[in-house]
Amino acid sequence: MQKTSSRLLTLLSLLQTHRDWSGGQLAERLGTTPRTVRRDIDRLRELGYPIRAFKGPAGGYRLDAGAQLPPLLFDDGQAVALALALQSAVTSGTIGEDAARALSTLGQVMPPRLRRRIDLLQVTAVPSPDTGDASPAGTQQLLLELSRVIHAREELRFDYGPVGDGPAGRSRRTQPHHLVTWRGHWYLIAWDLDRDDWRTFRVDRLRPRVPTGPRFTPRELPGDDVAAFVIGRFRGTDGSVTDWPCRGEVVLDLPAQEVAPYLRDGIVEELGPDRCRLTLGSWSWTGLASALGRFDAGIHVIGPPQLARAFGELAARCAEAAGATRTASAP
Repeated sequence: MQKTSSRLLTLLSLLQTHRDWSGGQLAERLGTTPRTVRRDIDRLRELGYPIRAFKGPAGGYRLDAGAQLPPLLFDDGQAVALALALQSAVTSGTIGEDAARALSTLGQVMPPRLRRRIDLLQVTAVPSPDTGDASPAGTQQLLLELSRVIHAREELRFDYGPVGDGPAGRSRRTQPHHLVTWRGHWYLIAWDLDRDDWRTFRVDRLRPRVPTGPRFTPRELPGDDVAAFVIGRFRGTDGSVTDWPCRGEVVLDLPAQEVAPYLRDGIVEELGPDRCRLTLGSWSWTGLASALGRFDAGIHVIGPPQLARAFGELAARCAEAAGATRTASAP
């Protein structure tokens, strides 16, 4: 019989396969009894793993998502893949510092045999010549704070100047309304109280002051269209703005920070920690639907109706292609 520590790791590995296990199945795989399995499940729960028991002829267990992140168990391939992904993210302006700390933590517990493999596969991220940094500029903590202020409808004071450690720049008093990305940078759309007009600010150039100001009643953005507003602001200075014949708007069940790095011309508006509004263009409606479908998340079409119809046509084509594939592969 396995020692308790080794058996717990094996049990955790089985539960992380995202399937339901009966007590008898786990006991058989572990070479122990269902009673011992129940005790081991209780030990894992004490460590923070949200293991749910379900009813049935023999009973069973499932590892669910929890409110906190418990210790994780990776096999060799997963550990190497995670380390390489973190190496690529270290140069990111948004999560670079967090990625470096995570990579350091992983390196401390990684076995020497895996650490040698990582040393042979050093990764350097090269920014795209079209968009600059693959991740929008601005630190993660600053983006979170701006998002909080927007949703709390609090006035924001900040110094606005050059990127980096240059002079602090001019002081601004604003009523922040939207946080968006455009061409690889984060922007804050806000009503400038001193200039009595709408302004667009590069996030990596502003340095917030504390505390924030009083709450305010939001104004209506001109045209009530964030995408049109942003495009209009940059059209005069950026001749490369494309006037796509087909342009649509959707809500994605993904954070804006996970969507923005994969776009060149799209506009992403942060709606909350797990949702964003995306405006994107293409030469055809089916092409646009296909481009939006690459995001592995729920898609909610805002408009226009042509985009919704294109999703239906694309779904029918995919279903037909899947059927033809099954027919061709049948004996």
